[in-house]
Amino acid sequence: MRILVVNWNDRENPFGGGAEVHLHEIFGRLAASGNRVDLLASGWNGSSPRGFIDGIDVHRVGTRYTFPFHARRYYHERLAAKQYDVIVEDLNKIPLYTPRWGKTQVMVVVHHLFGPTIFREAAPPMAAAVWIAERGISSAYRGIPFEAVSQSTADDLASRGIPQKNVRVIHNGMDTGFFTPAAGTRSPFPLFSYVGRLKRYKGVNLILQAFAKIKSPNARLEIAGAGEFRDELEQLTDRLGLRDRVRFRGFISAEEKRDLLRRSWATVFASPKEGWGLTNLEAQACGTPAIASNSPGLSESLIDGKTGILVPHGDTTALAAAIDRLAGSPNLVEKLGSAGRRFAEGFTWDRAAAETFMHLEQVVQRGTGQWK
Repeated sequence: MRILVVNWNDRENPFGGGAEVHLHEIFGRLAASGNRVDLLASGWNGSSPRGFIDGIDVHRVGTRYTFPFHARRYYHERLAAKQYDVIVEDLNKIPLYTPRWGKTQVMVVVHHLFGPTIFREAAPPMAAAVWIAERGISSAYRGIPFEAVSQSTADDLASRGIPQKNVRVIHNGMDTGFFTPAAGTRSPFPLFSYVGRLKRYKGVNLILQAFAKIKSPNARLEIAGAGEFRDELEQLTDRLGLRDRVRFRGFISAEEKRDLLRRSWATVFASPKEGWGLTNLEAQACGTPAIASNSPGLSESLIDGKTGILVPHGDTTALAAAIDRLAGSPNLVEKLGSAGRRFAEGFTWDRAAAETFMHLEQVVQRGTGQWK
């Protein structure tokens, strides 16, 4: 099969995140099994216009701000002649309207849609543009098959007018061979962690506010990840008097991430909405519980009371109580962590890739216009 993936970032882009992990884990496997996979993505300062990553031929054009204005022209000038069987659009922030690019069948992957939460992250003009663009999805992508990474996202699409029969839910996988428990690595003191991008909508400020309320004096928090919200978060840390209890790690490697997850007593995630919550699953694969907001996506990435703890989103008192509960009970940490490992083993990238390929075969066989 000849596949063109269109996504704002590739795995090497400094602004890459969970969507890019998903992209390369899935389509890297499809490339390795003999399929032709190209990727059209944005570039960044100092990036090469071409790359070859995980068996995928990467074409970079524009920047994260100008990509929508360059992508369609580049496709017609450089890629359309390759006669792809299917174009896979990762619909993220601003739709690229790939169904209008030509007659090639399109399939859309959605991790999550922002909705009103975009106004917490972006400046009002940009937030309004994203909000308006998302509201037009049902008309712009009428009759197009979708793949959602969680039932929450599928429900969101249905609420926006995408027929449920056109949406296939395929959960993310993870590398359970890399993210594993390791005896003797748990921190001797209660250590909690956040691993992810430092963006306003991620709710890291709520984690800090909750940490200021906990009753466990020896608990510590490590925050790993990069993003434009870091300065504000560090200032909040100072205002809350947490400088000696909170450490900002910045960007860390996959090995450092695994080490942090193994050492942690729990990961903490407090965003109002996620496509899935991959870091929660990676933590559980390492035998570490997850504490998370009971919000779309995140609520599916752990089992409340069995592999972690869900709390009402935005309730920093409840979040602090959950942190204190685990900080005061190493036995509970190990019990939840062991169950978390068993839960995580059910989610593999091999399974997700196989299901995605079967879905793509169905999309190609049914052809353009057969999804209405």
